[in-house]
Amino acid sequence: MKADFWVGTEREDAAMAVVPIGCQPPLRARKLNFLATSSAEEMIRRCRRTAMLLPELAEALALQRADQMGCLFDITDYPDDEKELITHALGEGEVAGIAALSNGITARMQEAVMAGVWRIRFTDGDGRLVADYVEVASIPAVVRQVCSALPSTISHGPAPAGAMNVMPVLTEIRDRIGRYRDGEPAHVITFSLFPMSPEDMTFLQETLGAGPVQLTSRGYGTCRAVATGARNVWSVQFYNAMDTIILDTLEICDIPSVAIAAEEDFRDSEARLREIEEAYFK
Repeated sequence: MKADFWVGTEREDAAMAVVPIGCQPPLRARKLNFLATSSAEEMIRRCRRTAMLLPELAEALALQRADQMGCLFDITDYPDDEKELITHALGEGEVAGIAALSNGITARMQEAVMAGVWRIRFTDGDGRLVADYVEVASIPAVVRQVCSALPSTISHGPAPAGAMNVMPVLTEIRDRIGRYRDGEPAHVITFSLFPMSPEDMTFLQETLGAGPVQLTSRGYGTCRAVATGARNVWSVQFYNAMDTIILDTLEICDIPSVAIAAEEDFRDSEARLREIEEAYFK
């Protein structure tokens, strides 16, 4: 049996498709190469707020630490051409995601080419933009916000007919949730290491439920991290080039490490952003 935690056709989170991140190398190059065109020169002359924003982002990167709260820059009221230039200057990196807030607002997140710099757009139920931010952080604050509201316990009925190992797995999950403290290493449950029947996987999914966050990383291959309905429990799946799952796991952690900017990323991103500023915005 092919392991797949999110098995089934009527998933509760089916409408929460991860925003396309388009982070293949040709697109990255195209985004950044725009700054070297004559059209960009004219736009840069007009868009002085963007020129002022970039050194502020670089300074925030210089001060940012992986275990600290991030720094938000509100660009909601920037003119459209300023926002377009910011999009070109930041480019599109490896991680993107979507978070559903309890008030009906949706946050769509895109990491910049500079790891640790994020563009977050908040839209209402009708798709209207209500807020637009650039954030310097290991992960956007909205991810931690919505996940912190999830219950830290799970409950379920008796095992269904055909179940093999789901009850010991649920016991392990409950135990690890109760003992987990933020910042600790993730505890990983790998489904390919022991047999799980379709009934096991269905019962596990129904017990944990669907959470409010989906993250996709397209670094070396594709990884999708989906929050379950239980706090600190994530479905983390790795795919090959044929979009076939090659590793199917549950992680008990605050945020899966595959989506988080590391300490050294902030220093590297600061240097790269200052190079872009120096080359195109002076």
